[in-house]
Amino acid sequence: MSVNPDLAGRSYPATSPYLVGREKVREFARAVLSADPTSHDVEAARAAGFDDVVAPPTFAVVVQEHALAQLLADDDAGIDFSRVVHGDQRFSFTRPIVAGDELTATLTVVSVKTLAGNSMVTADTVVTDPSGAHVVTATSTLVVRGEA
Repeated sequence: MSVNPDLAGRSYPATSPYLVGREKVREFARAVLSADPTSHDVEAARAAGFDDVVAPPTFAVVVQEHALAQLLADDDAGIDFSRVVHGDQRFSFTRPIVAGDELTATLTVVSVKTLAGNSMVTADTVVTDPSGAHVVTATSTLVVRGEA
């Protein structure tokens, strides 16, 4: 099955709220080798004007992952995950993610293109706080390799 070109414009329901944990932020910061003290030390984060430790920018993929799972599980999408390669990732922040945030994510497929037998699926995942205020938009392009 190939990727359904009619996916473009499709939105999926908002994910369940994700509570950003302090230790998750610290673990992620260590994993990406972030030396920023605001990602490790509560007092450093507070001195910089934040309520708690600040997640590295790429932490947004942790929240985005839940929304991408909806797309990948959609049988109508025609995406064979065993053939997926991550092509591109971008973030547009209104504010940093901080431990204690409760975030939801809503994914919309922006485009589906075919190039040299491969499909490229680009999706925007809008991440918001409980008031509905924008925190970050994570844009991903998945390359679904064509059959050999």
